Amino acid sequence: GAETFTTFDGVITHNTMRTFHYAGVAEQVPSGLPRLIEIVDARREPKEPLMDIFLKEPHCNEEKKAEKVAEEIESTVLSQIADIRENFKDKKIEIMLDEQEMKIRGIAVEDLKEPIKAQTAGGVEVRANKITVNPKISSLRAIRKVTTKLASLHIKGIEKISKAMVLKGKNGQYFIRTSGSNISTVMRHAKVIPEKVYSNDVKEIERFLGIEAARNSIVRELKQVLDLQRLNVDVRHLMLLADAMCMDGHIKSVGRHGLSGEKAGVLAKAAFEETIKHLISAASEGQYDNLIGVTENIIIGQTIPVGTGIVRLKMKKQ
Repeated sequence: GAETFTTFDGVITHNTMRTFHYAGVAEQVPSGLPRLIEIVDARREPKEPLMDIFLKEPHCNEEKKAEKVAEEIESTVLSQIADIRENFKDKKIEIMLDEQEMKIRGIAVEDLKEPIKAQTAGGVEVRANKITVNPKISSLRAIRKVTTKLASLHIKGIEKISKAMVLKGKNGQYFIRTSGSNISTVMRHAKVIPEKVYSNDVKEIERFLGIEAARNSIVRELKQVLDLQRLNVDVRHLMLLADAMCMDGHIKSVGRHGLSGEKAGVLAKAAFEETIKHLISAASEGQYDNLIGVTENIIIGQTIPVGTGIVRLKMKKQ
């Protein structure tokens, strides 16, 4: 019985998945389905986080001023402006600065000394385009560890924002689109309109702006993915899904560890994933199903208790 149920369930599931894959190929939007899965699975971090940042006047009206703000926002780490070398013989670390890259990013040599000193807790010597660090450690492994830390040392901009580019909106005003997301810090920037900052990181929105904002973000992100695929789905379906995911005050996934795993009926749980586990567990514990849901009634071939199916009126026989 369990094997039959699994086979039948597997055929339906995989055929449905295959349909989605072919639809993705036909539409030539490979990122559509993965992004959709990211949202409904409530992943901790999206694979490609991004932000849309809208600027105050006059920065939104002039491209050069908008680019200046983008430079202030874009994060710079030491490895982007320098070549870091290990001198194991003298037990020192040598940092060869790229002066041209530093000029482009608006960074001076004086800006580097204190952050490097704080990271290494040792002596720092600056000579022209070379910084020598004496970390006061004898272990070669410890020197390698310090070098790794220095490579990712944050020098300028807002952390987690790896790229910032200026785009022109439909209203003729300039805004910034970033690769990476950091809502709390970006909203505090003096030249940014805080109430217009948007991120596609739903979990981050939940942490800093609350569950209602996260719910609205889920609806917007789902709608955006479906619109790109040219799939006409009524927004009320998406709102219902978002409400179900957020009804407990925090975002829950739709999978077996979230909404589907919390279903009351045995057959409803078994219809999603881990079919054998749910059926054997229910059989060993003597559980029964009241058949009050849609899924359970479809499985056994009954009319679902929705719409006309909920009516129990009968004609009187004369």
